[in-house]
Parts: sequence; structure tokens; C-alpha cells
Amino acid sequence: MSGPAFLFRLSLITLAAILVALAWQWAPMIQSMLLAQRAEPRTVTPRGELADIEQATVALFEAARGSVVHITTTERVIDPWTRSALQVPRGTGSGFFWDEFGHVVTNHHVIANASAAFVRLADGRSYRAALVGASPAHDLAVLRIGVALARPQPLPIGTSSDLRVGQSVFAIGNPFGLDWTLTTGIVSALNRDLRTDGQVLEGLIQTDAAINPGNSGGPLLDSAGRVIGVNTAIVSPSGAFSGIGFAVPIDVVNRVVPRLIATGRYVRAGLGVRVDEALNAALAQRTGTKGVFVLGVEPGSAAARAGIQPAQLDRDGTIRPGDVILAIDGQAVSRPAELIALLERLTPGARVTVAIQREGKRVEVLVELDAMR
Repeated sequence: MSGPAFLFRLSLITLAAILVALAWQWAPMIQSMLLAQRAEPRTVTPRGELADIEQATVALFEAARGSVVHITTTERVIDPWTRSALQVPRGTGSGFFWDEFGHVVTNHHVIANASAAFVRLADGRSYRAALVGASPAHDLAVLRIGVALARPQPLPIGTSSDLRVGQSVFAIGNPFGLDWTLTTGIVSALNRDLRTDGQVLEGLIQTDAAINPGNSGGPLLDSAGRVIGVNTAIVSPSGAFSGIGFAVPIDVVNRVVPRLIATGRYVRAGLGVRVDEALNAALAQRTGTKGVFVLGVEPGSAAARAGIQPAQLDRDGTIRPGDVILAIDGQAVSRPAELIALLERLTPGARVTVAIQREGKRVEVLVELDAMR
């Protein structure tokens, strides 16, 4: 084949290859343009019924949403230039209706040091709230608003003493100001203690339901839609949810809130002893003793005045048990949670007989209970 003929054929082949490549590249765009001219949406695939678990979750949220509130607080500051008093935003949180009289339960830290608090309902109405009472030791507070018409219903109250690790829970609140948000999870642990703002919150429910700033004070519900806790805190190095959140058990809330409503404060009877649920279980198993091991005694407390002796820590790190509380006024206790619950039913200043085990012998001492907040 002569040179010119070969070059001509090679040029045709090259041109054809270029055209094929361009057609391959532009074909989707041309097809899209043709389809756009038709402007017809794609056929929708029918969803069908929601799964039973989805229907149950939707129903739970819709039933509880109207009883959950969004709380915003302000603080009073003085303008250094004009000396005028100003109300500036301070923080946000959540809460829920406790009864039909307009009482709203939230966390103490949501309203602490605020000069005013405002409660917004799910239907958009907003009210200035009055502080009824608070218990920093339990991180609980009660507000009250006057709702004349269409007053939201209080949430049903459950129990926390029978909770089991693994059961489903649902948190409703206003994280980061994103109002009426639902998150779900499970009870991941029970009887947790948490130190926060100088207070030790005892016997908390641990959950992996997402709890973030703004969720504080909102309800933690079980699958029956009952309140089983008040969301209170998270453990996170970043300040955002990292898989561990905590709630005050409803059994505690149900003891504290009625007293706050009745008297404005919660004063409980106390011994002034330090106890720990996990260590108590380990020591009970190791020693075969059924009772509450005293790990520490506050100076000047009721226990100190009665001569109750705490456990000692040996140089090798071994815990040497001290006194073990067996009963109060004949009522046996085997766990710290039982001791705390029993003391909260007693009156500060009351004289009680505390049965203890000391060096293998049962001893009874008379104790005048302290007033603790």
C-alpha cells in the first residue's frame, strides 16, 4: 500500500476512534438531556406498612412529645458603661410535666444561677417559670408555669428498681437547641456514681441513647412510654455524646419531687458514711458478709459521733473491712442503694439503732441522724 493511501486510511481510523470516544463520553449527557425534556419523575416504589417496632417507636414519641418542654434561662448582668441591668441568654435544657398543676421537672444544673427561666411547649406557647424548689444533691429541680387552656398531660411514671441491662430506652429533649429530638438505645449499666459540680450523684442509670447538651432534664422512657429516669449528664472528653449518658432513676425522682413541691427543698437524713455499690459487692463476695461496708466516715458526722469505723487501705492496696452496717431499727440492708433508700424515708434528727458487724461480732449503736441536702 502506497504511503498516501496508508496515511489516509490511518487518518480515517483515528477519526473514527475519536468519534467513538466522544460518543461514549457524551452519550450519558445526551441521554440526560433527552430525559430532561420529558420531565417525568421516576416511579415510586410503595413503602408498605412500617415494621411493628417502628410503629411502636413512632407512637411512643407522638404520645410523649406534648408533655416534654424546652427550657431557656437568662442571667442578669450589669452593663459596665451604662450601669443598666440586662437579661442575657444563659443556657438551655429540657423538662417534662410532672402533674396537672403545671409543675415541670428538670435538672438543677439547668436552672442553677439563672435569674429567669422560660418554658416553651410543643405547640409553641412560651411561659415564664417560677422556681418551686431544687435538690442539688440529686440534680433535680421543679418549675411551675400557669397554663390556663390546653394544658399538657403529665407523663406516666414508671419504676427503676426493676430495670435490666439491655432493655430499650428512649430519650426526648432539645440537644444543641434542636427541639423535641428523639434518640434511642438501651440501659447499658445500673447503679453508676458520677461526680459533677462538687456533687456525687449516686445510683444513676447508664444508657447509650444519645444525650447531648440541651437534653439535660428531659425524660428517659421505657418501651411502655413511662418515665424511668431524668437525663442528667454525659461522659465525654469533647463535650458531645460519646456513647455514655446518665439519668437520675425515677424511684429517686419520685421521692424527691413531691417534697420539693410541698416544701420547696429536700432535706434527707444521713449517717455521713461513704459507700460504693461495686466495692460493696466485691467485699461481700470476698468476706461472705451480707451488709453495707463502711468505706469512709465524714468528720463530725452522725457516724463519727457514734464511733462507726471505716475500712482501711493497707500499704499493698488491700482493703481491710471496718464496720459493716447490717440493719437500721431492725430493717436489714444488704446494698448501699437499700441503705440510701431507707435513710431517705427517715427524718433528720431521729435517733435510730444501727446494727453493725465489727470484727465478726454484731454490735448495736444509737445514732442521731444528720440533716443532709
